[in-house]
Amino acid sequence: MIYSRITGTGGYLPEKVVTNHDLEKIVDTTDQWIVERTGIRKRHIAEEGEFTCDLAEKAARNALDMAGLKPDEIDLIVVATTTADQVFPSTACLLQARLGIRGPAAFDVQAVCTGFVYALGVADKFIQTGSAKKALVVGAETISRILDWNDRNTCVLFGDGAGAVVIEASNEPGIISTHLHADGAYESLLRVPSGISRGYDKLRESEAYMQMRGNEVFKVAVTTLGRIVDETLAANGMQKSDIDWLIPHQANIRIINATARKLQTPMERVVVTVEDHGNTSAASVPLALDVAVRDGRIKRGETILMEAFGGGFTWGSVLAKF
Repeated sequence: MIYSRITGTGGYLPEKVVTNHDLEKIVDTTDQWIVERTGIRKRHIAEEGEFTCDLAEKAARNALDMAGLKPDEIDLIVVATTTADQVFPSTACLLQARLGIRGPAAFDVQAVCTGFVYALGVADKFIQTGSAKKALVVGAETISRILDWNDRNTCVLFGDGAGAVVIEASNEPGIISTHLHADGAYESLLRVPSGISRGYDKLRESEAYMQMRGNEVFKVAVTTLGRIVDETLAANGMQKSDIDWLIPHQANIRIINATARKLQTPMERVVVTVEDHGNTSAASVPLALDVAVRDGRIKRGETILMEAFGGGFTWGSVLAKF
């Protein structure tokens, strides 16, 4: 059996940092309110003229360096993003050109906060079928560009960043299984209403920004992430105790705590970056993975469970031996 094995991770955060105290000056909120409800203390925001592909390139190069690969050895690029630089070409094609790669397939995946999990699931299938041997999978967002900075319900939650992994075909166990789901019936709870087909000129300015009914999203997310944990373990005949590390989407510390309780995992075995990153959407999971790999927490041979939930609604998981 051919497995997809993670051989490199990389991350990048913009230099500009916005703290909760900075937000106190522009919206009706407080540091205490934000921390108690979300666990977030600061987030990184892309500078003017700094775009999603810029972040993706830096994360990708870091992942390639760890894997010991040159860009031209990559034969598949999948980028998960909701905030593409252009309508087309895809951010993946733009990244491909930046890296000096020509020929292999390159495309974007859009599943919002579940985007990286979706992209990794797709790339894994390419590896398993022999269609690719070395793939670069990136989650990158400048989510700040679709925030209304007068809306305290959303602007305090999100940040910009990029995370990446290199996966390679291997006979040794790597990605064990992926599980991807969606339910478009919940579209109205978390969305950006505007879009190319509808015509930007016919929409109110507010419809160009994220809209979220936070309490309702929270309830569905907690229940759904609990189910995806059960599904993943059952599909592989595993027990909760078999998981060494939980790497959740970094949306909200309360959701992370609830998922950890469902898995019966102590918080010491959960990778948490939400305090410093905020919710970076598709970049969230690969950034958290990279942090824990580089600080030595996650070691080779350990079993990791990555899971995420996002607008759509979309949700999914990746179970892997690192």
